[in-house]
Formats: sequence, C-alpha cells, structure tokens
Amino acid sequence: MSGFDVHDHRHALKQLRDTGETSLWENRKAITCPVCDEPFDRLFITRSPAARFPENDGSRFCLLRGNDEIQLFRH
Repeated sequence: MSGFDVHDHRHALKQLRDTGETSLWENRKAITCPVCDEPFDRLFITRSPAARFPENDGSRFCLLRGNDEIQLFRH
C-alpha cells in the first residue's frame, strides 16, 4: 500500500480546515480510499503523533501514532 498524496488529487478535494498541524478535506469526486478501495467522504491529515476527533454520532475517536503502529480509540 502506498501513501495518499493530497496534491495528486487536489482537483477532486476541497479543503475544509487547515491548522498547520492538521487539515480536513472533503472528497467531491468519489476518490477511493487507499486502504479499502471504497470512496471516502472526508480525509483528516495530522502531523501530530496524537489527535482527538470531535463527536459526530455520539462517539469520539482518538488516534495515537507510535513508532510502528497506529492506535484508534473510540469513546
């Protein structure tokens, strides 16, 4: 699996937020996810080793990136 380069798909994405550490993008052309090959709605990118996701369906998600793994916590 190779990485996803936002700049290669910039024509199909709309940037919704950019804090310098994180960015949020809307998929406007049904680009597929590099993990599951299904179209995704939003793409969240972080350069931080830890991130907290706000509630959207009553659940909150936290992501922790270590040296060799990513841990996703649902609260």
